[in-house]
Amino acid sequence: MKRLLLTGNGAAAWGARLAQVDYIPAFPITPQTEIIEAIGQWIDNGEMAGRMVTLESEHSMITAAGAAAATGVRVFSATSSQGLLYGMEMLFTVAGWRAPFVLANVSRGLSAPITLEPDHNDILAARDSGFLQIHCSTCQEVLDSTIIAYKLGEDAGVRLPVIVNQDGFYLSFTREPVEVPDQEQVAKFLGQFDPENTRFRASTPESQAVAVLGGAPYSYFRYESHLAALNAIKVYDRIADEYEQLFGRRYDAVESYRCEDAEYLFVMLGSFATKAKAAVDQLREAGWRIGLLRPRLLRPFPEKLFQQTLTVTKGVAVIDQNISMGKGGVLYTELASVLAGSTEPAPLLVSFIGGLGGRDITPEEFYEMAEVTKKAVQEGQAPPPRLLYTETDLRETRKLQAIAQAERSELGGSE
Repeated sequence: MKRLLLTGNGAAAWGARLAQVDYIPAFPITPQTEIIEAIGQWIDNGEMAGRMVTLESEHSMITAAGAAAATGVRVFSATSSQGLLYGMEMLFTVAGWRAPFVLANVSRGLSAPITLEPDHNDILAARDSGFLQIHCSTCQEVLDSTIIAYKLGEDAGVRLPVIVNQDGFYLSFTREPVEVPDQEQVAKFLGQFDPENTRFRASTPESQAVAVLGGAPYSYFRYESHLAALNAIKVYDRIADEYEQLFGRRYDAVESYRCEDAEYLFVMLGSFATKAKAAVDQLREAGWRIGLLRPRLLRPFPEKLFQQTLTVTKGVAVIDQNISMGKGGVLYTELASVLAGSTEPAPLLVSFIGGLGGRDITPEEFYEMAEVTKKAVQEGQAPPPRLLYTETDLRETRKLQAIAQAERSELGGSE
């Protein structure tokens, strides 16, 4: 094992290298391009076996990834933001093929307006596609989760593709010390990709087309995929045990931080959860009994783990780095559905939306969210969803609007 200073993108590339992938269909897009650049350089230098092919779009890239995985080779690819959406049709298709491979997504806010910085609307748009989803908060977790994702997706009881998600810029270009496992250890952990359950083999060539099915057989196959995704929770737990035994790092489906005696909780995804950890420590010093829950698995959704934890707390501040237009935060509605049928006393959920387009969430805002949640518990009623946005943010926006208006006026344009 060696220790390297890696970006999140570099960690994803190392995960693919250690998994000894055979095929890498690729298409560049900011902020994930560094992943395929690193892999391409390793292949050119003879440091990594495998074949990389640059396709003309993400749609073709994901098609090629699924087709190759169906032949029994180990496949890796990467995308981000609009690229993920461009390939959205094929996400559903290749998941329906039950073709397991790993797709790294480097989250970036969707246009319009356009931004290069992160939020989670891109990855959450794919939550119903059939891909499993693992969300990372550190560079170490990106590398380890990429390796874990292959063992999860290739399991005979799962056979589904997996997205490993990291936040653009905040994680993709942040360098952190990362423990890189030995190749031999990773090979022992993963084993060979078993081709027995794939559809195409050179020894028994066959032709296959996508059938047009009626409602009954269509329902059967779709529900089979759903059951396979649910089975992935049990499989993931077993894999987490094996990974800890070999490498000494454990990744539960839900990360729990200082939750043992917590009356209040933050719940959020991604790299911004590291800010929430620091806020928890500060609030603990101020006398708060507060903790953090961060789902690593978003699909399948680990309902039982949340039910066990959320029933022993008073109030939960759910922080969504996304917004479902006309509804609110996606993670908030996921948790609300988990608690809806519970027979145990349920905590009060309070919805916050922040970090859109990479906007920072400050320590003061974490403190304010804790105060708002505590007040809501005391009053017995949750307030409407709140956007984390300050007067300074508003002044900056108004300033930009004024500049744009002045430029239009100089050009003789209309409002």
